[in-house]
Amino acid sequence: MSIPIFRDQVTEERAENARMSAFVGAIAVGDLVKSTLGPKGMDKLLQSASSENALVTNDGATILKAIPLDNPAAKVLVNISKVQDDEVGDGTTSVTVLCSQLLREAEQLIDQYKIHPQTIIEGYREASYAALRALEKTAVDNSQDTEKFHTDLTHIAKTTLSSKILSQDKDYFAKLATDAILRLKGSTDLDHIQILKIPGGNLSDSFLDEGFILAKKFGNNQPKKVTNAKILIANTSLDTDKVKVFGAKFKVDSTSKLAQLEKAEREKMKTKISKISKFGINTFINRQLIYDYPEQLFTDLGINSIEHADFEGVERLALVTGGEVVSTFDDPNSCKLGECESIEEVIIGEESFLKFSGCKAGEACTIVLRGATDQVINEAERSLHDALSVLSQTTKETRTVLGGGCAEMVMSKAVDTAAQNEDGKKSLAVEAFARALRQLPGILADNAGFDSSELVAKLRSSIYNGMSTSGLDLNTGTIADMRESGVIESFKLKQAVVSSASEAAEVLLRVDNIIRARPRTADRQRM
Repeated sequence: MSIPIFRDQVTEERAENARMSAFVGAIAVGDLVKSTLGPKGMDKLLQSASSENALVTNDGATILKAIPLDNPAAKVLVNISKVQDDEVGDGTTSVTVLCSQLLREAEQLIDQYKIHPQTIIEGYREASYAALRALEKTAVDNSQDTEKFHTDLTHIAKTTLSSKILSQDKDYFAKLATDAILRLKGSTDLDHIQILKIPGGNLSDSFLDEGFILAKKFGNNQPKKVTNAKILIANTSLDTDKVKVFGAKFKVDSTSKLAQLEKAEREKMKTKISKISKFGINTFINRQLIYDYPEQLFTDLGINSIEHADFEGVERLALVTGGEVVSTFDDPNSCKLGECESIEEVIIGEESFLKFSGCKAGEACTIVLRGATDQVINEAERSLHDALSVLSQTTKETRTVLGGGCAEMVMSKAVDTAAQNEDGKKSLAVEAFARALRQLPGILADNAGFDSSELVAKLRSSIYNGMSTSGLDLNTGTIADMRESGVIESFKLKQAVVSSASEAAEVLLRVDNIIRARPRTADRQRM
C-alpha cells in the first residue's frame, strides 16, 4: 500500500525510471546536434512558432538556446554548451555530444552489468584525469616563435571555420580573424573588434577595416571630414524645443506670450550648446536625438554633430577613442575627451557610414560582413565570433593540439591504458569513457558520408601504433598527418570539452529521483 505524501499536481519518478528519464533526455539532445559536428556537418533551420523569424545555424549553443526543452537533464546539456560558448567560443556541439555519449555508455553499464552509478562516476573521474594528462603531453606551444605562432593561429581559425558557413572562404576569413586578434596584442576583450553587418554582395566581399565604423552621418551642412578630432561623447537631451514636463499645461491669451515661451526654450538650449563648446571640441556625438536648432548652433560653432548613436555604439566609441560618456557639461576639466586622427563619411554598399581612423586604442578595428540575406550574414557573424573567441583565448593559453579526431583518439588510448590498471567493475567504466571518446571521430566520419567503422578502426590502429599525429582527412576519407594538413585546435577548447562533459555526466548519473511540482502560488498556502 502506497501512502501519498505529496500534494496534488506533484509527480515523482524513482530509481530506474528517474535515471532512464535523465538519460533519454540527455541522449536525445546529443542526437539532435550531432549531425552538425565537423567540417561536413549539416545546418538546422529553426522556425519560431510565434513569428516568421527563421534561423539557419549549425552552432550547437545557438540551436540549444533556441529550443524550449522540458526535460531537466536536457537543460544540463544546454547549460554546458552555453558555458563552453562563453568560456571558449567554440566546441559547443562537441561538449554536448561527448556528454550524451558518456551517458549512453553509462546506461549500458547499468543495464547490462548492474554497475552502481557511483562506481561509474569514480571510473569516469579517473578516465577524465588520464585523458587530460595525455592531452597535455601532446600539446605544443609555439608562442616563443612569432612566425610559427601566427601560423598556428591561422590554422586554428581555419579549423574552426571549416565547419561553418564561411568554410568556402575559410582561408580569407581565417587571415581576417587572425589579423583582427593580433591587433588586440594579447587582450581577450572582443569589444575592440566591431562586426558590422551590411546586406548585399557576397561573403567574399567582407573586409577588415583598421578603425571604427559607425552607421551614422554628420549633421546638415557640416564638413564630410574632420581631422585631429577632439570628440565629446554624450548622453543628453537636445530636443528641448518642446516642454517635456509631464502633465504641464500652458494657457496663453496672446501669441506673443507663446513666442516668449519659445524664446526662453531657445535661450536655454543656446546656453547648453555654449557650455558644450567650451570643451574645445570639433566633434559632438550624442546617444539621443539632436533637433534642428541645436544642430544649427553646432554648425555655426564649427562643431560636427552626430545624433542617435545607439548605446552600444556610444560605449564602444568611448572605449576605442579613450573618452568618457558624459551627461552634464559644467566642468570641462573633469571630462576625458575622445581622440582620433580623422573622421570621414564613407559609402559601403548603398549606405553612408562614418569611419574613425587612427583611434587612441590602436587595437580597434571593424569587420564589415556582406552577404545575400540576413540569415547568411547572421550565421557568418556567429561563425566569425566563434573563431575570434577561440583565437583570443589561444593568445592567453598558447598551447595547441591536433584536430580531425586525433586528440580524442590519443586520449582514448591513454584511458584504455588506465583501464588496465584498474580492477573490478571500475575498469569497465574507464573503458566506457574511452569508447565515448572514440565516438567523436566516428560521428565526424558519418557526417562526411564515409564508413565510420572502418575509418575509426584505421585511425585507432595508427594512433595505438605510435603515429600520434594521425587524424581523419574528411575531404578524401583517409587517415592523414594532421600537423601537415594544418588541422590544429586550441588546447583550452579540448580541455574544456572533456572536463565539462565528464562533470555534467557525473551530475546526471547521481540522479535517482525526479520530483515535478507546479510553482508555489498565492492559493497554495504553506503548511
